[in-house]
Amino acid sequence: MLRTSLTLLALCTIPLAAHAEPLRSPWSGQAVVLTNAPYTCPTLPAVTADLTTDSFYRLDDPTHSIVDPVRMEAYRKSAEPVKKAGQQMVDAADAFRTTGSRAAAQCVLNGTLALAHNAALTGKMSSSQAYYVQGWIAGAIAIAFLKIEPAHLATPQQTKLIGAWLVRVGQSTRDWYDDHAARTHNPAGNNHLYWAGVQLAAIAAVADHRSDFDWAMASYRNGVAQITPDGTLPLEMARGTRALHYHLYALAPLVLLAEFGAANGMDLYGAQGGAIHRLVRASVAGLADPAPFAKATGIEQEIGKTPSGDQIGWAPPYVRRFPDPTLARFIKDAPSLSVFYLGGLPPR
Repeated sequence: MLRTSLTLLALCTIPLAAHAEPLRSPWSGQAVVLTNAPYTCPTLPAVTADLTTDSFYRLDDPTHSIVDPVRMEAYRKSAEPVKKAGQQMVDAADAFRTTGSRAAAQCVLNGTLALAHNAALTGKMSSSQAYYVQGWIAGAIAIAFLKIEPAHLATPQQTKLIGAWLVRVGQSTRDWYDDHAARTHNPAGNNHLYWAGVQLAAIAAVADHRSDFDWAMASYRNGVAQITPDGTLPLEMARGTRALHYHLYALAPLVLLAEFGAANGMDLYGAQGGAIHRLVRASVAGLADPAPFAKATGIEQEIGKTPSGDQIGWAPPYVRRFPDPTLARFIKDAPSLSVFYLGGLPPR
């Protein structure tokens, strides 16, 4: 099963941090001065235990790259309350990180406690897409909670309650990926597995849950093991017109996973001979000129002319470690560096 293979990869090929130390996040140790800056906390949408939603791509499209407008509208309506709740937590957390607003931090704490009390997202997921949404939002909320740690507002009991809820959601994610790998006899995962890794890494840091952390680190190892010598990912290259988009979409969680590793004394950037650097070079070159991706897929690439958060929001922590003028220019020109599913603004 994937659980076994992922854990073995983590234990055998990536040196683990000393287990005696509490797990840290890329935001740990970054002080924020509390202020009385005002913050209006919106009413949190109701998020139930179950989630019924489905993919928005055309059913007859094997590349899963052509959006079906009718299915997209159904997806938007069904996923909107969950996404809205997550976005509110992320926005409030970033308001705290940028202004020190006690009210913004309290908004995150209150909202996360409400979700935990309601056992949100712990029930039946109707489809693979529902599991993806479950993971994206739980991961974003966990990061939002990690971001407000310097406010010291949560009591130990509240942190324990939130951690237990998140671990329960994370176990649902782990079980789904493990079962899927067992059914298909294929442990290799695409970008969805790496996003699940971010979710589990963030949950692990909230709850100090070593098993979740090891699973997350192994999802990183799974991803970089698939990077080819030319820096591409075969499963993302198969996405037709969105191949370049999905390379960047896969790169984002991999970089944050490497940052979670670094926060806990692990050199994931060096795994597989530094394979992630090949992926960065290929993806950044594709942003500058998508022609190689178009040639490889036989179809023009769907990518914006000015990269924003979803394409380049992963880059600030990377470029601080590995300076690159092209990447620095993309960062400077981006209208936003916030990535919702990465918990908003990147670690500084």
